[in-house]
Amino acid sequence: MLFSSIPFLFYFLPAVLAVYFLVPQRWKNGVLLLFSLMFYGWGEPKYLVLMAVSILAGYGFGLLIGKHPQTRRGRLWLILSTVVSLGLLGWFKYAGFVAQSLNGLGFSLLVPQIALPIGISFYTFQILSYTIDVYRGQVPPQKNLIWFGAYVSLFPQLIAGPIVRYSHVAQQLESRAHSVEKAGLGARRFLIGLSKKVLIANQLGQLCQLYRSASQPSVLFVWLYAVGFAMQIYFDFSGYSDMAIGLGKIFGFDLMENFDYPFLSRSVSEFWRRWHMSLGGWFRDYLYIPLGGSRVNRPRWAFNLLVVWALTGLWHGAAWNFVAWGLLFALLLAVEKLWLGKRLDRLPGWVVRPAVLLLVLLSFVLFNAGSLAQAGRDLSAMLGLAGLPAVSRESLYYLTSYGPLLLAAVAGSTPVVKKAGEWLSRRRGLFWLEPAALCGMLTAVTAFLVDGSYNPFLYFRF
Repeated sequence: MLFSSIPFLFYFLPAVLAVYFLVPQRWKNGVLLLFSLMFYGWGEPKYLVLMAVSILAGYGFGLLIGKHPQTRRGRLWLILSTVVSLGLLGWFKYAGFVAQSLNGLGFSLLVPQIALPIGISFYTFQILSYTIDVYRGQVPPQKNLIWFGAYVSLFPQLIAGPIVRYSHVAQQLESRAHSVEKAGLGARRFLIGLSKKVLIANQLGQLCQLYRSASQPSVLFVWLYAVGFAMQIYFDFSGYSDMAIGLGKIFGFDLMENFDYPFLSRSVSEFWRRWHMSLGGWFRDYLYIPLGGSRVNRPRWAFNLLVVWALTGLWHGAAWNFVAWGLLFALLLAVEKLWLGKRLDRLPGWVVRPAVLLLVLLSFVLFNAGSLAQAGRDLSAMLGLAGLPAVSRESLYYLTSYGPLLLAAVAGSTPVVKKAGEWLSRRRGLFWLEPAALCGMLTAVTAFLVDGSYNPFLYFRF
Protein backbone atom coordinates (compact mmCIF):
# COMPACT_ATOMS: atom_id res chain seq x y z
CA MET A 1 0.00 0.00 0.00
CA LEU A 2 1.23 3.47 -0.86
CA PHE A 3 0.76 6.60 1.23
CA SER A 4 0.00 8.35 -2.06
CA SER A 5 -3.05 6.22 -2.87
CA ILE A 6 -6.79 6.56 -2.48
CA PRO A 7 -7.17 3.35 -0.39
CA PHE A 8 -4.61 4.56 2.14
CA LEU A 9 -5.82 8.15 2.41
CA PHE A 10 -9.56 7.55 2.54
CA TYR A 11 -9.96 4.02 3.92
CA PHE A 12 -6.92 2.63 5.76
CA LEU A 13 -5.77 5.80 7.55
CA PRO A 14 -9.21 6.83 8.85
CA ALA A 15 -9.79 3.26 10.07
CA VAL A 16 -6.52 3.01 11.98
CA LEU A 17 -6.98 6.48 13.48
CA ALA A 18 -10.49 5.66 14.66
CA VAL A 19 -9.49 2.38 16.30
CA TYR A 20 -6.22 3.74 17.72
CA PHE A 21 -7.81 6.68 19.52
CA LEU A 22 -10.82 4.69 20.74
CA VAL A 23 -8.87 1.94 22.53
CA PRO A 24 -7.23 2.36 25.97
CA GLN A 25 -3.58 3.39 26.20
CA ARG A 26 -2.35 -0.15 26.96
CA TRP A 27 -3.78 -1.46 23.68
CA LYS A 28 -2.43 1.23 21.37
CA ASN A 29 0.83 -0.56 20.48
CA GLY A 30 -1.15 -3.69 19.70
CA VAL A 31 -3.40 -1.71 17.36
CA LEU A 32 -0.34 -0.26 15.63
CA LEU A 33 1.16 -3.73 15.23
CA LEU A 34 -2.05 -5.16 13.80
CA PHE A 35 -2.61 -2.35 11.31
CA SER A 36 1.09 -2.23 10.40
CA LEU A 37 1.00 -5.92 9.46
CA MET A 38 -2.19 -5.27 7.44
CA PHE A 39 -0.45 -2.36 5.73
CA TYR A 40 2.62 -4.45 4.89
CA GLY A 41 0.63 -7.44 3.71
CA TRP A 42 -1.72 -5.41 1.51
CA GLY A 43 0.21 -6.07 -1.69
CA GLU A 44 2.43 -9.00 -0.67
CA PRO A 45 0.68 -11.17 1.95
CA LYS A 46 3.27 -13.94 1.60
CA TYR A 47 5.97 -11.68 2.98
CA LEU A 48 4.10 -11.36 6.26
CA VAL A 49 5.77 -14.66 7.12
CA LEU A 50 9.18 -13.08 6.53
CA MET A 51 8.19 -10.10 8.66
CA ALA A 52 6.99 -12.40 11.46
CA VAL A 53 10.24 -14.42 11.32
CA SER A 54 12.32 -11.23 11.46
CA ILE A 55 10.34 -9.90 14.44
CA LEU A 56 10.52 -13.17 16.37
CA ALA A 57 14.23 -13.61 15.63
CA GLY A 58 15.07 -10.05 16.70
CA TYR A 59 12.96 -10.38 19.82
CA GLY A 60 14.41 -13.76 20.84
CA PHE A 61 18.02 -12.84 20.16
CA GLY A 62 17.52 -9.56 22.02
CA LEU A 63 16.46 -11.45 25.14
CA LEU A 64 19.39 -13.87 24.87
CA ILE A 65 21.90 -11.09 24.28
CA GLY A 66 20.42 -9.06 27.13
CA LYS A 67 21.21 -11.86 29.59
CA HIS A 68 24.92 -11.65 28.69
CA PRO A 69 25.73 -8.10 27.50
CA GLN A 70 29.35 -7.41 26.57
CA THR A 71 30.39 -11.01 27.24
CA ARG A 72 31.66 -13.81 25.04
CA ARG A 73 28.32 -15.59 25.17
CA GLY A 74 26.46 -12.39 24.39
CA ARG A 75 28.78 -11.81 21.44
CA LEU A 76 28.00 -15.31 20.14
CA TRP A 77 24.26 -14.57 20.26
CA LEU A 78 24.88 -11.22 18.55
CA ILE A 79 26.83 -12.94 15.77
CA LEU A 80 24.04 -15.47 15.28
CA SER A 81 21.45 -12.70 15.24
CA THR A 82 23.47 -10.76 12.66
CA VAL A 83 23.90 -13.86 10.50
CA VAL A 84 20.14 -14.49 10.52
CA SER A 85 19.23 -10.87 9.72
CA LEU A 86 21.88 -10.39 7.03
CA GLY A 87 21.25 -13.90 5.73
CA LEU A 88 17.60 -13.09 5.04
CA LEU A 89 18.53 -9.75 3.50
CA GLY A 90 21.31 -11.34 1.44
CA TRP A 91 19.11 -14.12 0.07
CA PHE A 92 16.18 -11.95 -0.95
CA LYS A 93 18.17 -8.95 -2.18
CA TYR A 94 21.57 -10.16 -3.35
CA ALA A 95 21.40 -13.85 -4.30
CA GLY A 96 20.55 -13.12 -7.92
CA PHE A 97 23.16 -10.38 -8.16
CA VAL A 98 25.91 -12.64 -6.79
CA ALA A 99 24.97 -15.46 -9.16
CA GLN A 100 24.91 -13.15 -12.18
CA SER A 101 28.27 -11.63 -11.22
CA LEU A 102 29.87 -15.06 -10.83
CA ASN A 103 28.40 -16.19 -14.15
CA GLY A 104 30.09 -13.18 -15.72
CA LEU A 105 33.39 -14.63 -14.50
CA GLY A 106 32.76 -17.97 -16.21
CA PHE A 107 30.62 -19.87 -13.72
CA SER A 108 27.34 -21.53 -14.69
CA LEU A 109 25.11 -20.89 -11.72
CA LEU A 110 21.34 -20.87 -11.70
CA VAL A 111 20.20 -17.28 -11.14
CA PRO A 112 17.34 -17.34 -8.59
CA GLN A 113 14.35 -15.18 -9.49
CA ILE A 114 13.41 -13.74 -6.12
CA ALA A 115 11.05 -10.81 -5.65
CA LEU A 116 12.46 -8.19 -3.29
CA PRO A 117 10.30 -7.75 -0.16
CA ILE A 118 9.45 -4.08 0.21
CA GLY A 119 11.32 -2.31 2.99
CA ILE A 120 13.55 -5.26 3.92
CA SER A 121 16.69 -3.09 3.96
CA PHE A 122 15.07 -0.66 6.39
CA TYR A 123 13.61 -3.04 8.95
CA THR A 124 16.69 -5.30 8.83
CA PHE A 125 18.88 -2.37 9.82
CA GLN A 126 16.47 -1.47 12.62
CA ILE A 127 16.68 -4.99 14.06
CA LEU A 128 20.48 -4.96 13.74
CA SER A 129 20.77 -1.65 15.57
CA TYR A 130 18.53 -2.99 18.34
CA THR A 131 20.52 -6.18 18.97
CA ILE A 132 23.83 -4.31 18.79
CA ASP A 133 22.64 -1.68 21.27
CA VAL A 134 21.41 -4.43 23.63
CA TYR A 135 24.81 -6.12 23.44
CA ARG A 136 26.56 -2.83 24.15
CA GLY A 137 24.34 -2.33 27.20
CA GLN A 138 22.91 0.90 25.79
CA VAL A 139 19.30 -0.30 25.97
CA PRO A 140 17.61 -3.09 27.93
CA PRO A 141 16.04 -5.90 25.88
CA GLN A 142 12.36 -5.40 25.12
CA LYS A 143 10.41 -8.14 26.91
CA ASN A 144 7.04 -7.28 25.43
CA LEU A 145 6.73 -8.99 22.03
CA ILE A 146 3.83 -6.74 20.97
CA TRP A 147 5.84 -3.61 21.66
CA PHE A 148 8.89 -4.95 19.87
CA GLY A 149 6.76 -5.97 16.89
CA ALA A 150 5.24 -2.48 16.79
CA TYR A 151 8.76 -1.00 16.73
CA VAL A 152 9.92 -3.15 13.80
CA SER A 153 6.73 -2.94 11.74
CA LEU A 154 5.57 0.63 12.53
CA PHE A 155 3.80 1.41 9.26
CA PRO A 156 4.58 5.16 8.99
CA GLN A 157 8.26 4.38 8.38
CA LEU A 158 8.24 0.66 7.64
CA ILE A 159 8.96 0.56 3.94
CA ALA A 160 11.13 3.60 3.23
CA GLY A 161 12.47 4.93 6.50
CA PRO A 162 13.76 6.90 8.21
CA ILE A 163 15.71 4.11 9.90
CA VAL A 164 14.47 4.34 13.48
CA ARG A 165 16.72 3.09 16.27
CA TYR A 166 15.11 1.38 19.22
CA SER A 167 16.98 3.64 21.62
CA HIS A 168 15.21 6.65 20.09
CA VAL A 169 11.68 5.29 20.60
CA ALA A 170 12.00 2.90 23.56
CA GLN A 171 10.50 5.39 26.00
CA GLN A 172 7.84 6.39 23.48
CA LEU A 173 6.74 2.77 23.08
CA GLU A 174 6.15 2.62 26.81
CA SER A 175 4.45 5.98 27.19
CA ARG A 176 3.89 8.82 24.73
CA ALA A 177 1.86 11.98 24.76
CA HIS A 178 -1.03 12.66 22.40
CA SER A 179 -2.51 16.07 21.81
CA VAL A 180 -4.63 17.90 19.27
CA GLU A 181 -1.77 20.33 18.66
CA LYS A 182 0.74 17.53 17.96
CA ALA A 183 -1.73 15.70 15.72
CA GLY A 184 -2.35 18.94 13.84
CA LEU A 185 1.37 19.45 13.27
CA GLY A 186 1.63 15.85 12.12
CA ALA A 187 -1.26 16.22 9.66
CA ARG A 188 0.32 19.40 8.28
CA ARG A 189 3.69 17.66 7.83
CA PHE A 190 2.00 14.67 6.20
CA LEU A 191 0.14 16.83 3.67
CA ILE A 192 3.30 18.71 2.77
CA GLY A 193 5.15 15.44 2.16
CA LEU A 194 2.24 14.02 0.17
CA SER A 195 2.19 17.12 -2.04
CA LYS A 196 5.95 16.93 -2.58
CA LYS A 197 5.55 13.35 -3.74
CA VAL A 198 2.48 13.62 -5.96
CA LEU A 199 2.68 17.16 -7.30
CA ILE A 200 6.43 17.41 -7.84
CA ALA A 201 8.28 14.08 -7.71
CA ASN A 202 5.80 12.16 -9.86
CA GLN A 203 5.69 14.86 -12.51
CA LEU A 204 9.48 15.03 -12.71
CA GLY A 205 9.48 11.24 -12.96
CA GLN A 206 7.52 11.63 -16.18
CA LEU A 207 10.23 13.95 -17.51
CA CYS A 208 12.86 11.29 -16.75
CA GLN A 209 10.79 8.68 -18.59
CA LEU A 210 10.45 11.01 -21.57
CA TYR A 211 14.23 11.32 -21.75
CA ARG A 212 14.62 7.54 -21.92
CA SER A 213 12.16 7.34 -24.82
CA ALA A 214 13.30 10.53 -26.61
CA SER A 215 13.32 10.46 -30.40
CA GLN A 216 15.57 13.53 -30.54
CA PRO A 217 18.14 13.21 -27.74
CA SER A 218 20.44 16.16 -27.14
CA VAL A 219 22.90 17.52 -24.60
CA LEU A 220 20.19 19.83 -23.27
CA PHE A 221 17.81 16.91 -22.82
CA VAL A 222 20.28 14.83 -20.81
CA TRP A 223 20.91 17.81 -18.53
CA LEU A 224 17.17 18.25 -18.09
CA TYR A 225 17.04 14.58 -17.16
CA ALA A 226 19.92 14.90 -14.67
CA VAL A 227 18.41 17.90 -12.90
CA GLY A 228 14.95 16.36 -13.10
CA PHE A 229 16.04 13.09 -11.52
CA ALA A 230 17.99 14.83 -8.73
CA MET A 231 14.88 16.83 -7.87
CA GLN A 232 12.63 13.78 -8.28
CA ILE A 233 14.55 11.56 -5.88
CA TYR A 234 14.86 14.39 -3.36
CA PHE A 235 11.15 15.23 -3.33
CA ASP A 236 10.20 11.55 -3.55
CA PHE A 237 12.31 10.46 -0.58
CA SER A 238 12.09 13.61 1.53
CA GLY A 239 8.35 13.63 0.83
CA TYR A 240 8.05 10.08 2.18
CA SER A 241 10.14 11.06 5.21
CA ASP A 242 7.86 14.05 5.83
CA MET A 243 4.82 11.77 5.66
CA ALA A 244 6.43 9.25 8.01
CA ILE A 245 7.38 11.94 10.54
CA GLY A 246 3.92 13.51 10.28
CA LEU A 247 2.11 10.22 10.81
CA GLY A 248 4.46 9.47 13.69
CA LYS A 249 3.44 12.71 15.41
CA ILE A 250 -0.24 11.86 15.00
CA PHE A 251 0.41 8.58 16.85
CA GLY A 252 2.55 10.29 19.48
CA PHE A 253 6.02 9.42 18.14
CA ASP A 254 8.85 11.87 17.48
CA LEU A 255 10.82 10.34 14.59
CA MET A 256 14.17 11.75 13.54
CA GLU A 257 14.59 14.15 10.64
CA ASN A 258 16.05 12.60 7.50
CA PHE A 259 16.87 15.60 5.27
CA ASP A 260 18.25 19.07 5.90
CA TYR A 261 18.39 20.92 2.57
CA PRO A 262 21.28 18.83 1.21
CA PHE A 263 21.60 20.72 -2.08
CA LEU A 264 22.94 23.75 -0.16
CA SER A 265 25.99 21.84 1.07
CA ARG A 266 29.46 23.34 0.82
CA SER A 267 31.18 19.93 0.62
CA VAL A 268 30.43 16.33 -0.22
CA SER A 269 30.83 15.34 3.43
CA GLU A 270 28.29 18.00 4.41
CA PHE A 271 25.94 16.70 1.72
CA TRP A 272 25.97 13.29 3.38
CA ARG A 273 25.32 14.84 6.78
CA ARG A 274 22.18 16.37 5.28
CA TRP A 275 20.94 13.59 2.95
CA HIS A 276 19.28 10.42 4.31
CA MET A 277 20.68 11.25 7.72
CA SER A 278 19.33 8.11 9.39
CA LEU A 279 21.27 5.86 7.00
CA GLY A 280 24.48 7.87 7.23
CA GLY A 281 24.28 7.84 11.02
CA TRP A 282 23.65 4.07 11.01
CA PHE A 283 26.74 3.30 8.95
CA ARG A 284 28.81 5.71 11.04
CA ASP A 285 27.82 4.25 14.41
CA TYR A 286 27.56 0.55 13.55
CA LEU A 287 30.28 0.10 10.93
CA TYR A 288 32.66 3.03 10.39
CA ILE A 289 33.47 3.76 14.04
CA PRO A 290 33.74 0.05 15.04
CA LEU A 291 36.21 -0.40 12.16
CA GLY A 292 38.33 2.36 13.65
CA GLY A 293 36.88 5.36 11.85
CA SER A 294 39.47 8.01 11.09
CA ARG A 295 41.51 7.38 14.25
CA VAL A 296 43.77 4.86 12.52
CA ASN A 297 46.69 5.03 10.14
CA ARG A 298 46.02 6.31 6.64
CA PRO A 299 45.91 2.95 4.80
CA ARG A 300 43.46 1.53 7.34
CA TRP A 301 41.35 4.68 7.16
CA ALA A 302 41.19 4.35 3.36
CA PHE A 303 40.11 0.72 3.80
CA ASN A 304 37.39 1.73 6.29
CA LEU A 305 36.12 4.38 3.89
CA LEU A 306 35.99 1.99 0.94
CA VAL A 307 34.19 -0.71 2.93
CA VAL A 308 31.56 1.68 4.30
CA TRP A 309 30.81 3.30 0.97
CA ALA A 310 30.86 0.10 -1.07
CA LEU A 311 28.29 -1.31 1.37
CA THR A 312 26.33 1.95 1.29
CA GLY A 313 26.10 1.56 -2.46
CA LEU A 314 25.09 -2.10 -2.17
CA TRP A 315 22.46 -1.22 0.43
CA HIS A 316 20.76 0.93 -2.18
CA GLY A 317 20.64 -1.78 -4.80
CA ALA A 318 22.06 -5.11 -5.99
CA ALA A 319 23.85 -3.79 -9.08
CA TRP A 320 27.35 -2.68 -9.97
CA ASN A 321 26.30 0.88 -10.73
CA PHE A 322 25.30 1.24 -7.06
CA VAL A 323 28.68 -0.10 -5.95
CA ALA A 324 30.40 2.33 -8.32
CA TRP A 325 28.21 5.13 -6.99
CA GLY A 326 29.26 4.35 -3.42
CA LEU A 327 32.94 4.12 -4.35
CA LEU A 328 32.69 7.44 -6.19
CA PHE A 329 31.63 9.10 -2.95
CA ALA A 330 34.43 7.32 -1.10
CA LEU A 331 36.88 8.85 -3.58
CA LEU A 332 35.34 12.31 -3.30
CA LEU A 333 35.39 12.19 0.50
CA ALA A 334 39.01 11.03 0.49
CA VAL A 335 40.00 13.91 -1.81
CA GLU A 336 38.23 16.38 0.47
CA LYS A 337 39.93 15.09 3.60
CA LEU A 338 43.45 14.53 2.23
CA TRP A 339 43.93 17.44 -0.15
CA LEU A 340 41.22 20.06 0.21
CA GLY A 341 40.77 20.14 3.98
CA LYS A 342 39.99 23.57 5.36
CA ARG A 343 40.55 25.22 1.99
CA LEU A 344 36.88 24.62 1.24
CA ASP A 345 35.92 26.75 4.25
CA ARG A 346 37.90 29.68 2.86
CA LEU A 347 36.22 29.59 -0.56
CA PRO A 348 33.04 31.61 -1.11
CA GLY A 349 29.75 29.76 -1.20
CA TRP A 350 29.02 30.77 -4.80
CA VAL A 351 32.08 28.75 -5.83
CA VAL A 352 31.85 25.60 -3.71
CA ARG A 353 28.08 25.06 -3.65
CA PRO A 354 27.68 24.83 -7.45
CA ALA A 355 30.73 22.53 -7.60
CA VAL A 356 29.25 20.18 -5.00
CA LEU A 357 25.87 20.30 -6.72
CA LEU A 358 27.49 19.38 -10.05
CA LEU A 359 29.20 16.36 -8.48
CA VAL A 360 25.91 15.28 -6.91
CA LEU A 361 24.10 15.59 -10.26
CA LEU A 362 26.71 13.44 -11.98
CA SER A 363 26.55 10.88 -9.17
CA PHE A 364 22.75 10.60 -9.49
CA VAL A 365 23.08 9.88 -13.20
CA LEU A 366 25.28 6.94 -12.25
CA PHE A 367 22.85 5.99 -9.48
CA ASN A 368 19.81 5.86 -11.76
CA ALA A 369 21.44 4.06 -14.69
CA GLY A 370 20.27 0.58 -15.57
CA SER A 371 23.89 -0.53 -16.00
CA LEU A 372 27.42 0.82 -15.97
CA ALA A 373 27.31 0.98 -19.77
CA GLN A 374 24.19 3.14 -19.69
CA ALA A 375 25.76 5.36 -17.03
CA GLY A 376 28.78 5.82 -19.31
CA ARG A 377 26.53 6.85 -22.20
CA ASP A 378 24.56 9.31 -20.09
CA LEU A 379 27.66 10.91 -18.57
CA SER A 380 29.32 11.14 -21.99
CA ALA A 381 26.21 12.84 -23.35
CA MET A 382 26.24 15.35 -20.50
CA LEU A 383 29.84 16.25 -21.31
CA GLY A 384 29.10 16.57 -25.04
CA LEU A 385 31.15 13.49 -25.93
CA ALA A 386 28.36 11.33 -27.36
CA GLY A 387 27.97 13.11 -30.69
CA LEU A 388 24.57 14.53 -29.80
CA PRO A 389 23.38 17.98 -30.89
CA ALA A 390 23.41 20.67 -28.24
CA VAL A 391 19.66 21.16 -28.47
CA SER A 392 16.70 19.66 -30.31
CA ARG A 393 13.10 20.67 -30.85
CA GLU A 394 12.03 17.95 -28.45
CA SER A 395 14.35 19.13 -25.68
CA LEU A 396 13.27 22.77 -26.15
CA TYR A 397 9.64 21.70 -25.95
CA TYR A 398 10.16 19.86 -22.68
CA LEU A 399 12.32 22.66 -21.29
CA THR A 400 9.38 24.99 -21.87
CA SER A 401 6.87 22.47 -20.47
CA TYR A 402 8.80 21.43 -17.37
CA GLY A 403 10.86 24.58 -16.77
CA PRO A 404 8.42 26.18 -14.30
CA LEU A 405 8.12 22.93 -12.35
CA LEU A 406 11.91 22.55 -12.21
CA LEU A 407 12.26 26.12 -10.95
CA ALA A 408 9.59 25.47 -8.32
CA ALA A 409 11.39 22.28 -7.29
CA VAL A 410 14.71 24.08 -6.99
CA ALA A 411 13.08 26.74 -4.81
CA GLY A 412 11.39 24.03 -2.73
CA SER A 413 14.72 22.33 -2.09
CA THR A 414 15.88 25.44 -0.21
CA PRO A 415 14.48 27.09 2.95
CA VAL A 416 12.84 29.84 0.85
CA VAL A 417 9.37 28.28 0.77
CA LYS A 418 9.46 27.34 4.45
CA LYS A 419 10.53 30.84 5.49
CA ALA A 420 7.85 32.39 3.32
CA GLY A 421 5.24 30.19 5.00
CA GLU A 422 6.51 31.14 8.46
CA TRP A 423 6.39 34.84 7.52
CA LEU A 424 2.81 34.53 6.34
CA SER A 425 1.77 32.61 9.46
CA ARG A 426 2.89 35.55 11.61
CA ARG A 427 0.54 37.93 9.79
CA ARG A 428 -2.70 38.10 11.79
CA GLY A 429 -4.88 38.93 8.84
CA LEU A 430 -3.61 35.93 6.89
CA PHE A 431 -4.22 33.23 9.50
CA TRP A 432 -6.60 31.52 7.07
CA LEU A 433 -4.00 31.20 4.31
CA GLU A 434 -2.17 28.11 5.61
CA PRO A 435 -5.26 25.91 6.17
CA ALA A 436 -6.60 27.06 2.80
CA ALA A 437 -3.31 26.14 1.13
CA LEU A 438 -3.28 22.71 2.82
CA CYS A 439 -6.87 22.04 1.73
CA GLY A 440 -5.92 23.12 -1.79
CA MET A 441 -2.96 20.75 -1.82
CA LEU A 442 -5.11 17.85 -0.61
CA THR A 443 -7.67 18.60 -3.33
CA ALA A 444 -4.98 18.76 -6.02
CA VAL A 445 -3.34 15.55 -4.78
CA THR A 446 -6.68 13.73 -4.75
CA ALA A 447 -7.38 14.88 -8.31
CA PHE A 448 -4.00 13.55 -9.47
CA LEU A 449 -4.54 10.24 -7.70
CA VAL A 450 -8.06 9.77 -9.06
CA ASP A 451 -6.62 10.42 -12.52
CA GLY A 452 -4.16 7.59 -11.85
CA SER A 453 -1.02 9.66 -12.42
CA TYR A 454 1.25 8.40 -9.64
CA ASN A 455 4.29 6.16 -9.32
CA PRO A 456 5.67 3.95 -6.54
CA PHE A 457 8.22 5.55 -4.26
CA LEU A 458 11.75 5.25 -5.66
CA TYR A 459 13.15 4.00 -2.36
CA PHE A 460 10.70 1.08 -2.21
CA ARG A 461 13.08 -0.86 -4.45
CA PHE A 462 15.85 -0.62 -1.84
